[in-house]
Amino acid sequence: MSTEVEAQIDQSLATLRAAFSPRFEAAAGAGGEPALREENAKILGKKGELTAILKQMGTVPGDARKRIGEKVNLLKQEVEARFEALIKTLAASKRDAELNALPFDLTLPGRAPTPRGHRHPVSSVREEVLDIFASLGFAVHDGPEIELKENNFTRLGFPPDHPATDMQDTFWTTSGTLLRTHTSNVQVRAMMSQKPPMAFVAPGAVYRRDDDVTHSPMFHQIEGFVVDEKVTFAELKGTLAEFAERLYGPGTPIRMRPSYFPFVEPGAEVDIGCVFCIQPSGTRRGCSVCKRTGWIEILGCGMIHPVVFEHCGIDPERYTGFAFGMGVERVAMLRYGIPDIRLLFENDPRFLSQF
Repeated sequence: MSTEVEAQIDQSLATLRAAFSPRFEAAAGAGGEPALREENAKILGKKGELTAILKQMGTVPGDARKRIGEKVNLLKQEVEARFEALIKTLAASKRDAELNALPFDLTLPGRAPTPRGHRHPVSSVREEVLDIFASLGFAVHDGPEIELKENNFTRLGFPPDHPATDMQDTFWTTSGTLLRTHTSNVQVRAMMSQKPPMAFVAPGAVYRRDDDVTHSPMFHQIEGFVVDEKVTFAELKGTLAEFAERLYGPGTPIRMRPSYFPFVEPGAEVDIGCVFCIQPSGTRRGCSVCKRTGWIEILGCGMIHPVVFEHCGIDPERYTGFAFGMGVERVAMLRYGIPDIRLLFENDPRFLSQF
């Protein structure tokens, strides 16, 4: 009986040795690595063919068990070696195909178009304002954001104890310079480096220690100034009236209220007719935005103070000039009805997509 079992095991091992390699190659060629692994499991798995042969070892006599066990282990090693070799071949073939293939697959479906980006409302308003003043004869002038105290305060007529120079209002650096609190530093630099006549607008970021729904510690300003002989307050008013009409539409009225700024005399704050409650007849009924007055403050302005001219080396007896400054975010908020300035800096796509 044992001799018959031995003969059956020998025959099964011989049959499997002759068949496993062609079976592996056929599976790899037809189904790739998944099919090859499945075929390997049919031979070496828990219910595999070689495992079934091993289960018959209990019926083999002790003197023959060692010989048959060696045959089984040798066949197992051959199966494992052939399997690993084919796995490496498949991986190398796949890698070669990737390297030699075209960089794109024409059979793939086309990609859906992605949504287009949107211009930020601050950028749009800034460029629109600059275009308006460029059409009025102003040139764009730039200056540094990290500035000396002399250019940011002293030459503009700020007294040494002015509250704006305090640590709670201005960002000072350890080297004694500061982050400019307005773009008026460009006015100083222009007047010290060039000779009149001049008409410039100076856009840029400015920094102040302020943060709430209507203020931001970093925001954008546009400063404008004109210096020449016999420049008058009437020319200032005419320039700002033309600007308001071009930005907010024909017929937009302005009014000027006396105000104080250290670097202008006289100084004024400029209001425009509320753009939110205007009626078809052109009248304004008043709304919550303008606090029922029909007017909204938009910028500050005035005639350049003679002290500023003196500090910048310009003869105040010969030349006069006017200056004005506005916050771009405020103009954008009025233009688009934005209730909270912080929305302009969060860069939420849902917010920006409205513009």
